[in-house]
Amino acid sequence: MNTDEDIEISKGVLGHGRVAVHVERQTGYGRVPGLEDEELAEPEELERQVMLAEWGPILALPVRSSRRGFRPTADESGNLDGGAFGTVDFLRDRPAFDKARYKADKLEEELRNAVIMVGIVAARLPAGVVSRIQQQLRDPAVGSDSFADGDEHGFARWYLRAKRLRTLIRELRAASYRRRAMAQSACEAG
Repeated sequence: MNTDEDIEISKGVLGHGRVAVHVERQTGYGRVPGLEDEELAEPEELERQVMLAEWGPILALPVRSSRRGFRPTADESGNLDGGAFGTVDFLRDRPAFDKARYKADKLEEELRNAVIMVGIVAARLPAGVVSRIQQQLRDPAVGSDSFADGDEHGFARWYLRAKRLRTLIRELRAASYRRRAMAQSACEAG
C-alpha cells in the first residue's frame, strides 16, 4: 500500500518511495528565449560548424590535383554508387591502371625536390664554378666523387641525380605511351 507520499527508510536515508522525473526540455540542445524551435540550428549544422572551425585551416591548404579522370564513388563497403560514373559503360571505357605513368608521376615529385636541392647548393657556389662543374659532368667518366670541395661534390651529386631522374621519367613516359598505343591499335583491329 505504498503511494507517492509514502516515506521509506533505505540505508539510513529518509526519502520518498517513488521519485517522479519531470522532463523540462524536449530537444537535445534546449531553447533560446525569443526564438522559435524552427529558427534554431539543427544538430548536424552545429557539428559541421565545429568541424569547420577545428579543421578549416587544414582543409584550406592547397592540394595538387591529379590528372586522372573521374572515379566512381564507393561506399564504405566498396559498393559502387549508382551515379553517372558508377555505370558499367564508364568502368568498361575507363583505362587500366598504368604503372609506368604512376611511377613517372612519383619520380616527377622526386625530381622537383632534387631541382630545389640543386638550386640551394648552387647558391653557395660562384657562378663560374657551377658552369665549370656542369661542363665537367658532361663527360661520363667524371662523377660526383671527382670533386674534393663539399659544396662542389654536393652540387655534382644533386645535378647528376636530377639528370638521371629526368632521363628515367622520359623513358617511363615513352614506354607508357607505346603501351597505350599498342592497346589502342589492338582494340581498333579486333
